[in-house]
Amino acid sequence: MVALGVEPPDFRLLEPLAASLARTFRVPGEVGREWIDVGFSYNAQRGQYWSTAILERLASMTDGTFRLLGVTPVDLFVPVLTFVFGEAQLTGVCAVVSYARLNEEVYGLPAHPELVAERLLKEAVHELGHTFGLRHCDDWRCVMASSHSVERLDTKTAEFCTRCACGAAIRP
Repeated sequence: MVALGVEPPDFRLLEPLAASLARTFRVPGEVGREWIDVGFSYNAQRGQYWSTAILERLASMTDGTFRLLGVTPVDLFVPVLTFVFGEAQLTGVCAVVSYARLNEEVYGLPAHPELVAERLLKEAVHELGHTFGLRHCDDWRCVMASSHSVERLDTKTAEFCTRCACGAAIRP
């Protein structure tokens, strides 16, 4: 796991996330101590960062890496959507997730760090699921269900349904 940002990030979210992902995927995970400046992906017109450009940069850094997850506080986009919580290479090794829109304060509500951590885990598992070849699932409780809002993200679990777990050789 690698931290991404435009200034040195807060690593406190990353260690618990890495531990949860290690349990989910049953592989050890580590958090890199360096961070990557994603200023190169900034689109001034949108005021957001292009997730595909970040993925390309991450891909250039993978040399025999099992999976590489980038985690960032910046707001991500792809050209056809207003924003994305994350993006991944389908059957690739890289994924990126943002917690910019996972914070309750963005919606005028009081801070809720536990909810942010839960949402970030769901989004990270979802994007990493894509790297295992999984597509969006019709089961709204499955972590692979599509989420275009935090409300939708909150309705699903952080677990793969049986079909998705078997489809990617991931055991629930």
